[in-house]
Amino acid sequence: MVPRKFEYFAPTTVKAATTLLKKYGPDAKILAGGMSLLPVMKLRLGSPAYIVDINRIPGLEYVKQSGSNILIGALTRHHDIQTSKLIKEKAMILSDCAGLIGDAQVRNMGTMGGSLSHCDPSGDWGAAVLAMRGVVKLRGPSKDRTMKIDDFLVDTFTSALKPNELLTEISIPIPSARSGGAYVKLERKTGDFATVAVGVQLTLDAKGTCSYAGIGLTALGNKNLRATRAEAALLGKPLTSNVVEEAAEAASEDAEPTNDPLRGSAEYKKEMAKVYTRRGLQLAISRAKGGKQ
Repeated sequence: MVPRKFEYFAPTTVKAATTLLKKYGPDAKILAGGMSLLPVMKLRLGSPAYIVDINRIPGLEYVKQSGSNILIGALTRHHDIQTSKLIKEKAMILSDCAGLIGDAQVRNMGTMGGSLSHCDPSGDWGAAVLAMRGVVKLRGPSKDRTMKIDDFLVDTFTSALKPNELLTEISIPIPSARSGGAYVKLERKTGDFATVAVGVQLTLDAKGTCSYAGIGLTALGNKNLRATRAEAALLGKPLTSNVVEEAAEAASEDAEPTNDPLRGSAEYKKEMAKVYTRRGLQLAISRAKGGKQ
């Protein structure tokens, strides 16, 4: 199928883009990588009257360090995050996550900002950024604002973006020494959306006690979820096998899956949430202790 007719704009500045969004409101949609928007339009599940293509705006595609944070431009492609030396050295969970998104075409075209803005509960970035306690930068016609990722992810396909705003940057705190992260994913076949996925980020103190824990869940609720009970089960404790198992069980309790004829029952997904949280924790602990990436 082909999309219904629409009017196309290709602004070259963020201000011009947000001005168009302000003018056309909910009838306008941003085109970044197009990996979600274009299939929806072709199937006519959505038919925006106006498309604002932001790919000609310079300065929105980067991965760089600024003080104690990694800054990622909204137009940065998944592949560039996956292969970034800075990401691999400072935030391996993000490289893991990028490498598990779709296929090569999706990773080369899809953008981190577009994926987060789409707020698909089966999208991968939300869980990874939750685990890292990231912050997003939003720009409107007259001002910028920042927001914790927990507040940005509102509901299924619903973010905190206003109709006239554009997500421009993701800020990720750089983990301290003795930190490790991992993103692990169960999928029916390579390139599929997640049946279950888990992002884990940990920091150990000098005695091996967990001083930081971040766990995000994919495809286990109406949006990417923070596994708060699982995080609490880890903090202040040495990460023994018993503690890891307790946290994995807690993550299963944090999950809020639904029955799915393609990807399994809610009961099955809860069990897989436990399995993949355990795997993610084991890999993150190994990395935090200097094990092989």
